[in-house]
Amino acid sequence: MSQIESVLVENRVFPPSEAVVKQATISGMAAYEALCKEAETDYTGYWGRLAKEHVVWQQPFTTVLDESNAPFYKWFPDGKLNVSYNCLDKNVEAGLGDKVAIIFEADGGAVSKVTYKELLSRVAKFANALKAKGIKKGDRVIIYLPMSIEGIVAMQACARIGAIHSVVFGGFSAKSLEERILDAGAVAVITADEQTRGGKNIPLKPAVDEALNLLGANSPIKTVIVAKRTGGACNMVAGRDTWWSDAEAGQTDICEPEWVEAEHPLFLLYTSGSTGKPKGVQHSSGGYLLHAALTMKWTFDIKPDDVFWCTADIGWVTGHTYITYGPLACGATEIVFEGVPTFPDAGRFWKMIQDHKVSIFYTAPTAIRSLIKAGGDLPKKYDLTSLRLLGSVGEPINPEAWMWYYNEIGGGRCPIVDTFWQTETGGHMITPLPGVTPLVPGSCTLPFPGIQAAIVDETGHELEWGKGGFLVVKKPWPSMIRTIWGDPERFKKSYYPDDLGGRLYLAGDGAVRNAKTGNFTITGRIDDVLNVSGHRMGTMEIESALVANPLVAEAAVVGRPDDLTGEAICAFVVLKGARPNGDDAKRVIKELQDWVGKEIGPIAKPKDIRFGENLPKTRSGKIMRRLLRSLAKGEEVTQDVSTLENPAILEQLKQAGG
Repeated sequence: MSQIESVLVENRVFPPSEAVVKQATISGMAAYEALCKEAETDYTGYWGRLAKEHVVWQQPFTTVLDESNAPFYKWFPDGKLNVSYNCLDKNVEAGLGDKVAIIFEADGGAVSKVTYKELLSRVAKFANALKAKGIKKGDRVIIYLPMSIEGIVAMQACARIGAIHSVVFGGFSAKSLEERILDAGAVAVITADEQTRGGKNIPLKPAVDEALNLLGANSPIKTVIVAKRTGGACNMVAGRDTWWSDAEAGQTDICEPEWVEAEHPLFLLYTSGSTGKPKGVQHSSGGYLLHAALTMKWTFDIKPDDVFWCTADIGWVTGHTYITYGPLACGATEIVFEGVPTFPDAGRFWKMIQDHKVSIFYTAPTAIRSLIKAGGDLPKKYDLTSLRLLGSVGEPINPEAWMWYYNEIGGGRCPIVDTFWQTETGGHMITPLPGVTPLVPGSCTLPFPGIQAAIVDETGHELEWGKGGFLVVKKPWPSMIRTIWGDPERFKKSYYPDDLGGRLYLAGDGAVRNAKTGNFTITGRIDDVLNVSGHRMGTMEIESALVANPLVAEAAVVGRPDDLTGEAICAFVVLKGARPNGDDAKRVIKELQDWVGKEIGPIAKPKDIRFGENLPKTRSGKIMRRLLRSLAKGEEVTQDVSTLENPAILEQLKQAGG
């Protein structure tokens, strides 16, 4: 049964309980429909009202939406604010200075806490250190740090002075770091000696050094600031490299915020595209902050006494919106965790929920599936009664994992907000609201109030419910991507294609709406981007890395369903030499997997590599990827192969490793 068919016949429905409805900020379907109606009737009035209610403006805006240069929309363009002020000063001034902002648990289990007053002091001091290094409004700063309080301090400090941060996931390679430094034209890197994950120390500063060596004379980096995490050996270059503590020495903990225009870029975050070059997704300050705060309040129904835990890394957009900005903008107490869910054992998450009395828990389906596999009965050993809300993010969650999460972690009483959104959207787009939405396993249900989502065919014509097609958003929204850094044409082509009339945002995902309820279910990517454990990677990027290996003549990469990671990477490779077998094949597979890990990062390593004397191509030379997808899934090839140049190639490629 296909995913679409299984969703349309899913008959398990879990309405919100009376207790949940009673306490929810958005309470009952009538309240949800009233918000949607307000947005439909007066779209700019709706968003303008919310921006005044949920964001502190130093200079109020008079224009809500400027559509004069669509699709380069501008929100609240004449307003001024500071994001760090909205996350820190605002809360201290409101009397929350002594409230715990962050509970940090290190990989080894040590716990430290930081109040809002202390966090503001640390951010201001580091912001002054950045200014002392000559970093100013508009400069780009690369952040390559572990999951840590320092990571959040660095991001907030950049926001405080108007510098534009670009966080690079600590699992990415020196080559990936080099590409992002060069594309962003960054002037500084903030890193650490090492990071600690799963009981192991993993070098970070050496990767920065390697990236800067690769850049050579082209390096725009003038400053490298290094936090001391483990005391691991570091090569410090005089005149360029400074220890974090030395950079802060003598700096005061008072730093006046830089008031910036609402459209001033807050950050760039690089995400994979269907070409080899990563895309620098550019987000604004005002519109992004509004949606981060609003989704915290409505999707997560955040309350003053909640302990919120998003398990994402700050290297991904989830860590930006639901660790660094959203929770702090709402004055919440949150958990920041350095380690991995299976160290020292697969009960780590459940023990932390018990120890810290976590009430809202937000994680990825991959983590859920891996923890089911590692110990599905382990949660029973822990007291999880503090939980009142669960969330899922990064990819569609399969119904059976949803049911385990609902019953074993939430005790059948916690709503699950299965959130659909993307790096490009800034925050939740389609999601249940706990006091509103009847939950359906595997479905992200209904659009967030004000988000006008639809499903269309390849010409942009809206489809009736029950028919699958392309997921689009019909109107701009405040937290949307503004452009691709340095490449506005790629932005238009990728997200506002002429095929759809140039006015519909193309999410890049297929979807279907339930014919009766109108609930949305995401059915997978429609382009050449893979979603592995919630991490998006372009097939072209992985193919380019493989072909850069001296052994490889040609490569094609596709995804196949995987019980653990959602999607697994399968590579079909043509070597320059003879096709290997047996132990030789295993050796070459490992060499190529390690190569991709070094070029891009461990998350991009192909799970399967298969060798052939050629790839299945039409007589005109086009690779028939749909055949490769069938082979990767282990399906019988039922497509027409009459146009194949050499049908015998398919037999070779059926066997992993030749």
